[in-house]
Amino acid sequence: MLCRDVINVIEKAYPGDYAVSGDNVGLLAGRDDKEVGQIYVAVDATDEVIEDAVRAGADMLVTHHPLIYGSMRRVNNLDFIGRRLIRLIQKDISYYAMHTNYDVLRMGRLAGERIKLRNACVLEVTAAEEGLGRIGCLEAPLPLRECAALVREAFSLEHVKVFGSLDHEIKRAAICPGSGKSVIGAAIEKGADVLITGDIGHHEGIDAAAQGLCIIDGGHYGIEHIFIEDVIKYLELHIDGADVIGAPVSRPFIIM
Repeated sequence: MLCRDVINVIEKAYPGDYAVSGDNVGLLAGRDDKEVGQIYVAVDATDEVIEDAVRAGADMLVTHHPLIYGSMRRVNNLDFIGRRLIRLIQKDISYYAMHTNYDVLRMGRLAGERIKLRNACVLEVTAAEEGLGRIGCLEAPLPLRECAALVREAFSLEHVKVFGSLDHEIKRAAICPGSGKSVIGAAIEKGADVLITGDIGHHEGIDAAAQGLCIIDGGHYGIEHIFIEDVIKYLELHIDGADVIGAPVSRPFIIM
């Protein structure tokens, strides 16, 4: 199977047109006529991921976050992104990113299923009635402390950061994997009791709580790592003649 055939399979479910404005998705490096026998799936194209892909004999790397974000005026070994791109090209690994097109068409729904949201709908519409995140009702009302425990279990997290009273009753929950500060207003407008997301800073957290919206911050990677397992299953179901493996779940930071 050629790389372009794999891309066609991906884009049948996740067309690039659904990516938000300014995002960089698609084939970012390498050849579309590369013969692909092994695909490696990860959240980020880190040095460790690239070396694991090389050791695994991967012909194609598929990540959620794009390694190239914005313009690049040069590619050389003096820049860490340049070094990664050179490594991929030297090893003839075609590199593909599926970012907010996947977020819009799958990530929010998948995350909502993890916490068993009922009657869920799009939190923030971005294109053709699809969009970022989901909002719906929990199976039963829970105090915030128990909702936080539910999130930890659903996404295999060691910890979460919580804003709001731990006794606050949660009936209606919004979830937006990744960085969700931009959807705080939408969550409040649509009557959410809690927003489950990542990358919430001090001011966003206390300001949301002051407006009656609790926050459970599971980390950007903490929720989005579900991308790996899901994309592996999708590719295995729709591709013949290529093996698909995934990067191990590995937290990008340590809390001491």
